[in-house]
Amino acid sequence: MSQTSELSTSHGPLTGVRVLDLSRVLAGPWATQTLADLGAEVIKIERPGAGDDTRHWGPPFTTTADGQPGDAAYFLCANRGKKSVELDIASLEGAEAVRRLVATCDVVVENFKTGGLKKYGLDYASLAAVNPKLVYCSITGFGQDGPDAHRAGYDYMIQAMGGLMSITGQPDGAPGAEPMKVGVAVVDLFTGLYASNAILAALWHARATGEGQHVDIALFDVQAAMLANQATNYFVSGKAPTRMGNAHPNLAPYQPFPCSDGMVIIAVGNDGQFRALCGALVLEIEDRFATNALRVANREALGPLIAAKTQGFTMQGLMQALEAAGVPCGPVNTIDQVFEEPQAIHRGLTVEQTRPDLADPVRTVASPIRLSKTPVRYDAPPPKLGQDTEAVLGALKAER
Repeated sequence: MSQTSELSTSHGPLTGVRVLDLSRVLAGPWATQTLADLGAEVIKIERPGAGDDTRHWGPPFTTTADGQPGDAAYFLCANRGKKSVELDIASLEGAEAVRRLVATCDVVVENFKTGGLKKYGLDYASLAAVNPKLVYCSITGFGQDGPDAHRAGYDYMIQAMGGLMSITGQPDGAPGAEPMKVGVAVVDLFTGLYASNAILAALWHARATGEGQHVDIALFDVQAAMLANQATNYFVSGKAPTRMGNAHPNLAPYQPFPCSDGMVIIAVGNDGQFRALCGALVLEIEDRFATNALRVANREALGPLIAAKTQGFTMQGLMQALEAAGVPCGPVNTIDQVFEEPQAIHRGLTVEQTRPDLADPVRTVASPIRLSKTPVRYDAPPPKLGQDTEAVLGALKAER
């Protein structure tokens, strides 16, 4: 079932941490949403009258109470639990308001071009002078130094430049063969997760020593790290991995197989699972397939032998047989089917929240973080543009 959220009175593990979010689009907002889910107060600074670019990245759009298009669905995915403040940071007044807010914050997250905030006096050096304990996280395409530091970076181009597209898609010579991007902005999302991890580490240091620091996170660096086993395959072999469609570079069989009514993924990770697979399919274990290394070398012969067996099953029948034998498998779901899975319903993988200006509840995907003592909290839906401007800036004026 969905997790329905009203304002929570519980304390998250980051209760008391205040974050100033100067980021927009996805990588930075994904990081700050993670912090908000964990209990931090996140103040999102947005351009007056326009807001975060993704408010307009539709369709689809939400529907307001009076029947007009509201925020784009894209914006909703990464901005849960935040306060929205409209502020022109390019103005003297706006930049000064940011500096005053920074004095009360533990963290700043920004994703402007390298050096882009210096002209407003909002760079790390300037704000660290205001608040020496400040953790200041900069998210850019290529980092704070190096020959490409000045360049803008976008998920799609980094997927290409960082090698991900060279290993994604059908192999050369196959129908539809070309480098292929992943279906979601994985570089932005991984960057947000690396950023939130780095911020937490820097916060720990700041709490222990009173010393803040500059966190430098680059999409290009993150994509290189994401190459993981494919990078080390190259380091060890000296050969650059290539596109293999749905096949795995190091395991076989590890791919989708046909059934009478669809496709099922079979993911064999060791020799014992392969023997179990052969038993379930009544398939002879030939010497050339006895070990994983041999199966990888002979994958082109192995695949058709397994497919000839699986196509006689329905998806459900094959999965039941393989699960009984202890062979990892699963259906190739569409997005709607993901949230209809009994496991997704049991785990409450959707969050439903209400926003007064919208006709329907806002549904987002729940955080996968499960903490036994300080659970993730969903205090508020993605905010209406500027809904907290008066409260936040009014509090600043009252302090004067």
